[in-house]
Amino acid sequence: MDRNAFRPSPPGEVRAEPADGGATLVFVRDLRHPPAAVWAALTDPARLAEWAPFLADRDLGSPGAAVLTMVDGETAIPASATVRRAEPPHLLEYTWGDDLLRWELSPLGSGTRLTLRHTVADPGVLPMVAAGWHLCLDVADRLLDGDPVGPIRGAEALDFGWSELRDTYADRLGKG
Repeated sequence: MDRNAFRPSPPGEVRAEPADGGATLVFVRDLRHPPAAVWAALTDPARLAEWAPFLADRDLGSPGAAVLTMVDGETAIPASATVRRAEPPHLLEYTWGDDLLRWELSPLGSGTRLTLRHTVADPGVLPMVAAGWHLCLDVADRLLDGDPVGPIRGAEALDFGWSELRDTYADRLGKG
């Protein structure tokens, strides 16, 4: 796909849940691809580099320490991570700095229902987190379709509808 023609999909299903010392964004997305393909996109560093907001220093498909480096243009900020659970192709849970991410993959026909639970300390950032993951998962979906657009990270997301998504998610999450 021509990167300049890329537009985000309509806002998805989200909710906020209280968490110890913060809040959890629950973001649900149905993908046309089987769980094994989605699992590879979530764990393989080369695949992650094509869509995620970070670069991984190793395959995330097994427990243990890792480094996830957030990328924003020329700026790269490494953060410690620990893969806590890896149960292919259904459950992946890891820390990313102070955050906790839990990816649940369930078969849905020939595709996958992906449920991301991203726990943060500050509930006020949930709309921003939702907008960022929305764009990332749109890019991942294109990658899985064999029609990659390349990663959309950091400030560049502003050129691809991030602000509008943030505002919509703020309304849906009651943070507007």
